[in-house]
Amino acid sequence: MNQASAGHLLSLIRSGQATTRGELQRVTGLSRSTVGHRLDQLFTAGWVRETASEPVESSSGGRPPVRLEFDASHAVVLAADLETRHARAAVLDLDGTVLAEHTGSLLINQGPDQALDRLAQWFALLLEKTGPGAGAVCGIGLSVPGPVDAPSALVVQPPMMPGWDRYPIRDGMRRAYAAHVGGPGAAGVPVLVENDANLMAYAEQRAGFSDCPAFLLVKVSTGIGAGVVVNGEMYRGFDGAAGDIGHVRLSEHPHALCRCGSYGCLAAVASGRALAEQLTAAGVPTASGSGVRDQLSIGQPDAVRLAREAGRLVGGVLATVVTLLNPGVLMIAGDLTGPPFLTGVRELLYQRAMPRTTAYLQVVTSRLGDHAGVRGAAAMVVESLYAPDRADARLATAVRAA
Repeated sequence: MNQASAGHLLSLIRSGQATTRGELQRVTGLSRSTVGHRLDQLFTAGWVRETASEPVESSSGGRPPVRLEFDASHAVVLAADLETRHARAAVLDLDGTVLAEHTGSLLINQGPDQALDRLAQWFALLLEKTGPGAGAVCGIGLSVPGPVDAPSALVVQPPMMPGWDRYPIRDGMRRAYAAHVGGPGAAGVPVLVENDANLMAYAEQRAGFSDCPAFLLVKVSTGIGAGVVVNGEMYRGFDGAAGDIGHVRLSEHPHALCRCGSYGCLAAVASGRALAEQLTAAGVPTASGSGVRDQLSIGQPDAVRLAREAGRLVGGVLATVVTLLNPGVLMIAGDLTGPPFLTGVRELLYQRAMPRTTAYLQVVTSRLGDHAGVRGAAAMVVESLYAPDRADARLATAVRAA
């Protein structure tokens, strides 16, 4: 990283490490004129603004220094959280505030072309509703229910996303966006794609547990997946497959067929989809994980019983996961989140994990709820586009285009 670059100064301002010109000089060792020149680049781009400091008593008197802050309103991010049967699309500012959103039916098994076209239509309506226009969009973030190879943004062998395996999502999203939204740069808009559990964990950790260096979120909806955040960064593993705990095999369920084609997977017996099938077989017609959530909300006895049993199965697997990762926070999210499932998780987790690994463990439920996916997707875009090297490249491109 170029310690003297405008992008580096921006990172110091955004992180709060240096929020005045004097602090930037002290932290970087740069001269006053160089700091001023770099800030001029950021002011011209509209990325940073100056604000008056809070008045404070000072023995030396004089005016308080003018503070520098990241202007989160100078651009917007488009984000979408895709589930198997529906999706949520949103326009957010650069601080993650949702400015407008839309939820609707979207069947992911109908393939990527139809799904991405639907999202682009929603994005167009949302931009029209909020008013910033396509020119204010700095990037698009997509949360998907499958393993993602982050560098290529390709979904790899996703059990719940037929037709998506290695489909070029970036190109497909750009084509659909250009067709329905248009505007300058539409064909080259940055598109980032990530697994839904990873993004939910990223958003939840940033929003409520930023001081936790090892954070684990488990999403239990149609499938089961985990997201891990270590030292503020998503942990993806070698090629994006980290956290796919729904396909851990359970020896006591050898005949349960999973959507991945294997038998005995955790998701085949403890996911929202599995519980919906079990409820239907028990005479309580239930179509999906969200249907299970509805049954739990009214205290349907079979749903409560099955959710607690599912929680015990997940808790048994999490005893190993927690022993391996030693997280400070374990968050349960998704359709099955609630007292019956959480009770089952805690029962087996504390029974099987070593006391040393659970002594200070917080077991909590989602704080952001249904917005965790879009919040995480937006944060991913912002952190990518305003990272020092990427910010410097964007500033240089703007200068050349001027």
